Amino acid sequence: MPKQWVIPDIHGCFHSLQALIETQIVPSVDDQLLFLGDFVDRGPYSKQVLDYVMGLENQGYNIVALKGNHEDFFVKSWDEERNLKSFLFIKQTNQSKSQWLKHGGKEALESFGTDDLAAIPEHYIEWMRKLPLYHETGNFILVHAGLNFNHDDPFRDEWAMLWVKDYKIVPSKIGNRRLIHGHVPVNLEFIDISINNSRYPFIDLDNGCYMANRPGYGNLVALELGSMELKVQPNLDMD
Repeated sequence: MPKQWVIPDIHGCFHSLQALIETQIVPSVDDQLLFLGDFVDRGPYSKQVLDYVMGLENQGYNIVALKGNHEDFFVKSWDEERNLKSFLFIKQTNQSKSQWLKHGGKEALESFGTDDLAAIPEHYIEWMRKLPLYHETGNFILVHAGLNFNHDDPFRDEWAMLWVKDYKIVPSKIGNRRLIHGHVPVNLEFIDISINNSRYPFIDLDNGCYMANRPGYGNLVALELGSMELKVQPNLDMD
């Protein structure tokens, strides 16, 4: 029976991702790889992560890739950069880019070998732009950050799916399915507890892969939805 592996925030940690998939998961083309977004920023290899995941798609692997807030930040910064106008040879300030660079965008640009955001090839931007915000499968809802349960329909709030951090889950509004998300780094002990306690209405899988020097953090994980088996890959990218 095909397996379903959920992989959270990668943040430019290409070698960690490659090791997780090729030495631990070792997926067949029938298996499904479900990514929770935040492929880019913070870590050193954003371009390589994008190339790798897009390459898996092109090879025929069953990929579901969700949009994270860092993809959203990247795309909006790129769009704004492309639309900037000059007045008396003075170029307008890209406010989105200024903020993005402080939150991992600098490392992302370096992975592309440029400091010119507008020079990023458009096919990367369009791939990130078109990523869906959530995915429903079996007894689970997958999303990058979370949902706004103050709405009758929690899927109406696109901002919440990308950015929200503090919210109370109302299981009845999502068909009593469990919510699986990333976005907020938690330690391995908490991840293990949430996986193995079915009373938890959510599973946060983000272990802060780029936090390699913080005890209990710094791993890239993958959860198999059928067996609830957790694979843990220590970071191979950060000093």
